Amino acid sequence: MRISVKAPAKINLTLDVVGKRADGYHEVEMVMTTIDLADRIDIYPREDDQITIDCSAYFVPLGEKNLVYQVAKIIKDKLGIKQGVHFYIHKRIPIAAGLAGGSADAAAAIRGLNNLWQLGLSVQEMAEIGSKVGSDVAFCVYGGTALAQGRGEQITTLPSPPPAWVVLAKPPIAVSTSEIYGKTKMGEITAYPRRSERMIDAINNRDYNEVYKSLGNHLETVTLSLYPEVRKIKEQMLRFGADASLMSGSGPTVFCLVDKESRVGRIYNGLRGFCSDVYAVRIIGERSYAGLPKTVQK
Repeated sequence: MRISVKAPAKINLTLDVVGKRADGYHEVEMVMTTIDLADRIDIYPREDDQITIDCSAYFVPLGEKNLVYQVAKIIKDKLGIKQGVHFYIHKRIPIAAGLAGGSADAAAAIRGLNNLWQLGLSVQEMAEIGSKVGSDVAFCVYGGTALAQGRGEQITTLPSPPPAWVVLAKPPIAVSTSEIYGKTKMGEITAYPRRSERMIDAINNRDYNEVYKSLGNHLETVTLSLYPEVRKIKEQMLRFGADASLMSGSGPTVFCLVDKESRVGRIYNGLRGFCSDVYAVRIIGERSYAGLPKTVQK
């Protein structure tokens, strides 16, 4: 028997940095939504008490540094689970891309273990476990569309945004989230408007035009100053006909929104000339897509 769980990526429709906390983390308000770019996690019971991981991508850590390993260990220690577990991660979400690929995998692992071991954990309890290992894991447990506050662990669910195509492009660079936050100066950020409240109104009103006009990311200016290739992708998206473009998370992935499928191909093909990691997907935004575990008999 195995449990198979989808792990959808997210994009930030907004990322407002609203303060710095005493613990060193930044206080944020983020409107995030899931897209139909997803990893898949297969979960197998083991006869011993070990936690093991394999992955289709060779550069993913397979031991204690992997967030999947960390949440499994927390659950085993917290609830006294003696049985071991093996995870196989089918990787499709780019690594270190601002799309919460590792967090999505961890969230899928939590949901899958809740099913495999019949733990009866609520969504809130699963999100609390996830928040111990990463700021985006709580959102990924809930899935769908939500406002995330605090350092990302306080989740308020929202309706799905209006339907739209999303074209994503990741340049061949890695961006350190801690570096970007470390170079973020609160005094400079106050000059930029917060967009989360406006985005929530646009989503509630099902107004696509207001959604793309409300996109905003306080970290974008920092990343663009350090990585000019990210700026170039943003500019090319708009030149090829996107309604709006924005960096997701701390980058380096940039996405654009398009409401007409007829424009998707032009943007996608144009971006392929600048980087190889380009994806054309849809906003999903519904919690149901976050993926209830599927049990497969072996």
